Amino acid sequence: MAGLYIHIPYCHSKCAYCDFYSMPRTDTLQQYVCALLTELDLRISEIEDKITTVYIGGGTPSILPIDLLSKIVCSVANYVDLSTIEEFTIEANPEDVTAEWVDAISRLGINRVSMGIQSFNDNELKVINRRHTAHTALQAIETLRRGGITRISGDLIYGLPGQDLISWKRSLDQLMELHLPHFSAYLLSYEPGTGLYSRLMAGKVEEASEELVNEMYKYLISTARSNGYNHYEISNFAQCDQEAIHNTNYWRDLPYLGIGVSAHSFDGKNRKFNPANIKDYIARLSQNRCYYEIEEEDAVARHNDYIIVALRTSQGIDLEFYQGKYDYDILGIAQPHIDAGRMLLFDNHLAIAEESMLISDRIMLDFIV
Repeated sequence: MAGLYIHIPYCHSKCAYCDFYSMPRTDTLQQYVCALLTELDLRISEIEDKITTVYIGGGTPSILPIDLLSKIVCSVANYVDLSTIEEFTIEANPEDVTAEWVDAISRLGINRVSMGIQSFNDNELKVINRRHTAHTALQAIETLRRGGITRISGDLIYGLPGQDLISWKRSLDQLMELHLPHFSAYLLSYEPGTGLYSRLMAGKVEEASEELVNEMYKYLISTARSNGYNHYEISNFAQCDQEAIHNTNYWRDLPYLGIGVSAHSFDGKNRKFNPANIKDYIARLSQNRCYYEIEEEDAVARHNDYIIVALRTSQGIDLEFYQGKYDYDILGIAQPHIDAGRMLLFDNHLAIAEESMLISDRIMLDFIV
């Protein structure tokens, strides 16, 4: 099995925390979609496995006019039997979700929506430059359900500027009341080049304290557990059998083709990426020339990729697979973490304990060659 990722690098406006490649303008949208379709035609043969998931991400894919979204899906249908797709996801912002939009994506065969809620506190939403309100997000979820879309994932962020433990609890509790099959919760990261990072450097906002973040995380995992969610990846939680199939396949190191600027691909052996430049992307594809660059990886790099990906998940490292492929004393490295309760050894798997996932980056460093 394999996945197809399609990147839409356009937004209504740039969120203050976002470091993904996207543009708050749409003047090149028509040309970009034409380039996407050309790239799909040129590169679809790179993936030999059957494509079983499709994911349209961004940016804000829900910004696409329905006629352009239809062009993309119809082009995909030339190469992929959409009736056999296990999961077809599109990312959306709450302000774009209308009854007409839901009807359109349903007709196109899109069966899952991942929506950026981020907070149910309007003041916090303003600070991070989100266009929607808490009420808009609630309405969007109701509209999706009325339109027959039940596979919904909602994103929240904790550690936002000005957010305290009480506010975080209210947002998370509000999300729990919705009983979504899946949700993601991300710790805010101040990335260079973002609006929030500039404000942080100027002393206009303060980073949440480690103590507060720890309390927020404790409430997150206990609340998710008590509401029947499986914490299957650092930032992802799912009800029974509702894990995100497309993203899970990334973490299982399965092949995927990524088209669009800044998209990455993996054919099972080689990794490729498209540089982040819309103008160059459109120009190159208008000449029927591929735009990607190859990421050269040796055995050490492949080992480190596997470590980083596997230790993000609750299943962790498959020791039978690992020991048959790599010649490192991984259990010796892990033993101090196991003794301290930071890692778990079970069913021939080695994983980071849920309570320690907040410090996963520090733990992973011990396993990087």
